[in-house]
Amino acid sequence: LGRTSESLTGRKYEFNLYPLMFSELIDHHGFINEKKSMEDRLIFGSYPEVVTNQEERKVLITSLAGSHLYKDVLMVDRIRNSVLIDDLLRALALQTGSEVSSTELSRLTGADRGTIDKYLRILEEAFIIFRLRGFSRNVRTELRKAKKYYFWDNGIRNALIGNFNPLSARTDTGALWENYIISERMKLLRTNRDDVFTWFWRTTQQQEIDLLEERQGRFSPIEIKYNPKQKGLISKTFTENYDVSQTFVVNSGNYEAFLYPELFSDNKIPGK
Repeated sequence: LGRTSESLTGRKYEFNLYPLMFSELIDHHGFINEKKSMEDRLIFGSYPEVVTNQEERKVLITSLAGSHLYKDVLMVDRIRNSVLIDDLLRALALQTGSEVSSTELSRLTGADRGTIDKYLRILEEAFIIFRLRGFSRNVRTELRKAKKYYFWDNGIRNALIGNFNPLSARTDTGALWENYIISERMKLLRTNRDDVFTWFWRTTQQQEIDLLEERQGRFSPIEIKYNPKQKGLISKTFTENYDVSQTFVVNSGNYEAFLYPELFSDNKIPGK
């Protein structure tokens, strides 16, 4: 479609099909059953064929990550360097939830920055990864050019690094949880066509907000912690410098309301 020269008239509506959303899985499996499957979602993701085939899920998600997804991208965009795509995706997978720059990715992969930027754009357009930019307006110490990349599906991320170990045997549970919560929230916001800007925020003093939602100039800082016993503190530097409507700490004990607010109408969820 990108190379066609024909002109199409009339209205155009775009619909993005993501891996299954948390709300869709609850509607299908029921709340209790889906809550029991949370670890599966963190490890194997939410592609329909993976969700419905427990016995073959590892083979299926590995196949998706190895061929059906990004190698199709290589064909469509006439990119020949599949090794670089592999290296770039693995580098992003290993830095999930961390700030990353084109310069650093260039150093890790051996490709020039222009090529890295091109491939990142293609991978975003193919809905394999998405980007959060660092937010900065008022505070001098805010990091202005920072960005993070996340995967639309946890299973793809884990397949790229070849790690399907249970959470009890992993050291990256925090990164998995952050990727899952942010990707699910982004799917929800986009599907609902919510009029919202999304960012993360960090200062040179290492003060950080994992996810920042802006609606009509007002902000909802969101902290993401897997362990419900771990306190998530919202930076006073941010709340004292910006118009904050509400704050939210998402953990494995309360995430349901954040990802399916319609089901929990009594909770004060950003954007409701």
